[in-house]
This record gives sequence, structure tokens and C-alpha cells, in this order.
Amino acid sequence: MKLIILDRDGVINKDSDEYIKSPEEFIPIPGSLEAIARLNHAGYIVVVISNQSGIARRYFDTETLHNIHEKLRNLLNDIGGHIDVLLYCPHGPDDKCKCRKPKPGLFEELKNRLHVRLDNTIAVGDSLRDLQAAEASGAKPFLVKTGKGMRTLRKNTLSKTIPVYGSLADVVNDLLSQEEKE
Repeated sequence: MKLIILDRDGVINKDSDEYIKSPEEFIPIPGSLEAIARLNHAGYIVVVISNQSGIARRYFDTETLHNIHEKLRNLLNDIGGHIDVLLYCPHGPDDKCKCRKPKPGLFEELKNRLHVRLDNTIAVGDSLRDLQAAEASGAKPFLVKTGKGMRTLRKNTLSKTIPVYGSLADVVNDLLSQEEKE
């Protein structure tokens, strides 16, 4: 089974320190939706795992989040792509839940749901907590420079073994070109 895990804000869509609080604020990063569609066509199961603490902070409600995800699904559908599994943590940083990245709770839920190991699974994120959750679950973290990725790089707390890419499209281009060579 070919599986890839993506963070949402900063990887698929433009991020904001003010949070993505409505479908109108959900703006795809150029090339990200096409990259997801390419993954789908190459046989990948595409999973999104995202912290959505805006719910706990009361910036938006669950219905609004579902509307944002519906927009994502519709935009992908228009170009022949889709998300297979979408998991999110609605908790805030002080809630002490097990699902908020950097904790690997949602990655563990994914393993149980799909009955898989994540040993060779790429997990693409733009923040240190994305990378930490991936590593804690056994997945292979990849950093993108979009979203908060440049901020993450400047903090220089990354392992030298974590691959860094310009964007999700760059990750997918590299991944699929490597598969073609095999």
C-alpha cells in the first residue's frame, strides 16, 4: 500500500497566523492540489492530519471546518483528485490530548484504522510539530518551505536527515520521478 500523510495549513493551502476560519480563507498553494491528484493517479492513499485548534479557541466551529474541507474536496474533485482520509485535532495546546501534534495520536489512529505500519510512509509538514509527530509514529518526515516552513528552518532545530523541499509539488515531483526510475 502506497500511503502519504500531509499536513493541511501551510502544505496544501496558504497558512495564516490568524487561522483559516472560513472556506473563503482557504486558498490552495499553487501546485498543491495538482500534486495531490498526481499522487492519487499514481496509486497513493492520501491522508491529511491537521491540528485545528481554532475550534477550541472558538474562532470557528466544527461545521465551518467541515465546509472548509468540503471546499478542498470539491477543488480536488474538479481536477480528478481526492483525499482518502482526513483526521484533525480540535483541541487547544493546553487540553493535554493525545491527538494534537507533536503527539502522534492521530498517526496512531491512522495505523489502527488502516491496519498499517508507517515505517516507509512520508509525512509532509511545514512545522517542527508536524515533523515530531511523524517521527514519533515511525513515519519519515519531510519539510516544505511553504507555510511556516521557512520559520521552521530558521530555528535550525531540524535533524540533518530530514529532507527539505520548496513545496508539496516539489515533494511529489521527486517522489514520482524516483518511482519511475525503479
